[in-house]
Parts: sequence; structure tokens; C-alpha cells
Amino acid sequence: MKELQYITLRENPELMNMAAQWFHGKWGVPEEAYLECMEAYLKRETELGWFLCLDGDQIVGGLGVIENDFHDRPDLTPNICAVYTEESHRCRGIAGKLLNMAVEDLRAKGISPAYLVTDHTGFYERYGWEFLCMVQGDGEPDMTRMYIHG
Repeated sequence: MKELQYITLRENPELMNMAAQWFHGKWGVPEEAYLECMEAYLKRETELGWFLCLDGDQIVGGLGVIENDFHDRPDLTPNICAVYTEESHRCRGIAGKLLNMAVEDLRAKGISPAYLVTDHTGFYERYGWEFLCMVQGDGEPDMTRMYIHG
């Protein structure tokens, strides 16, 4: 079995279009929104990055870091977003490794803490995240959980 490869988009900028399509397919957010954030990262207009797990030439996991993940607390920034692992590759620690990469990357740049919104309970705690508060998602009827990693 080939070893999985963990990269930042800056290490493989040629994957930008494929990554934007992949994230769009998982979350339904317009591809252009991903491309805009990714281009800003690649042009070093922001240090909020994109992290991928590759199995050969296929993306099997990924996440991004953005200012605000569609919620009413702009003071809680930056946000880990779009965390996803392909079903065929789940339960291998891929998301945990990507989360740790993102947190360490931010910390190395003097950016801490990081935040994320999720409806999951129990998953993120395994990787050092702590429940912080409830936030209102844009256009969402129910509040959602905000986590922090210091």
C-alpha cells in the first residue's frame, strides 16, 4: 500500500484547481470561493492556508483555514473549514493529522488560537480541540458548536 502524502497547497500549487473542485464537490460552496482563498494563500496575501492528504495523485482528505466560516462571531478567527476525508480513507487519522498540521502551521506564524464550527461532538476533542461556545451560522435556523485550539 502506497504511503499517504500530507502537503500544503504551497508545496504543490499546481493542485489548486483540482483542490477547489474537490472541496466544492464535498461542501457545495462555489468553486470560485475556494479559488479566491487559495490564490490569496499562494500569492502570500494571507498565511491562512490549505492542507491536503494525497493517495497517489488523488486527494483523499483536506481542510482550509479562513477568516470566518460563515458565522456571527468575526472576533473568533481564523477558522479551520471544509474538513473532509473520503469515506474509503476514514478511521486512519487523516483528519487528525491535517488538523494538527494546520494548527502547527498557524502557531509557527504566530497565529493562535484557531477556531472551528461543527455539529460533531467527540471527534475534535480527540485532537486537542475544546468546546468554546455556540454561534449562529449564516442563514442557519439552529446554533452550532464553536471549538478552540490554543
